[in-house]
Amino acid sequence: MKFWKSFDIEIIKFKEGKHEIDFEIGDSFFQNFEDNEIVEKGKLTTRVIMDKGANVIELTFHIKGTVQLTCDRSLELFDHPLDFTEKMIYKYGGEEQEIDENVYMITRDTPTINVAQLIYEFILLALPAKKIHPDYLNELDDEDLDVDGGYVYIDDELEGETEDETPDSKEETKPVDPRWEQLMKLKNKEQS
Repeated sequence: MKFWKSFDIEIIKFKEGKHEIDFEIGDSFFQNFEDNEIVEKGKLTTRVIMDKGANVIELTFHIKGTVQLTCDRSLELFDHPLDFTEKMIYKYGGEEQEIDENVYMITRDTPTINVAQLIYEFILLALPAKKIHPDYLNELDDEDLDVDGGYVYIDDELEGETEDETPDSKEETKPVDPRWEQLMKLKNKEQS
């Protein structure tokens, strides 16, 4: 219970304007989340710049430090640096509800905002999809560099073509494999 209270921002005490609040994040921070399997240790600082207005509270989170990750390739532990900024907006309204992922509605009598879950989620979202130990970054193969998760097909036959040439015009001069000849006839018949 004490852990969660340490991440409360008592918005009711602050006047309109900009305010800075700092939070220290250590190993115990990650141990307070049940679904935590990715990050168990880390040493980060979070500076929250709160811009409190008459109808809106804007929180800007600057999170910097390192987290300990397990390499997907070698299963070795390594420290991964993080340095990023996220924003969250709280609007005053009739009831507490999430409007979208970065906007939350609160009532005017809401005394505090707890930011522990937000900080935790921001850290998880900032982690790379593939966690590779720095010692193995030089050894990345094509699969590791692939961003989309798919493969790129390169056709050697099409490399020498100009814009005027099409695959169909080349196929007329090149002998066709007899197994595909019937299919090519059907394809040409459909195109005519």
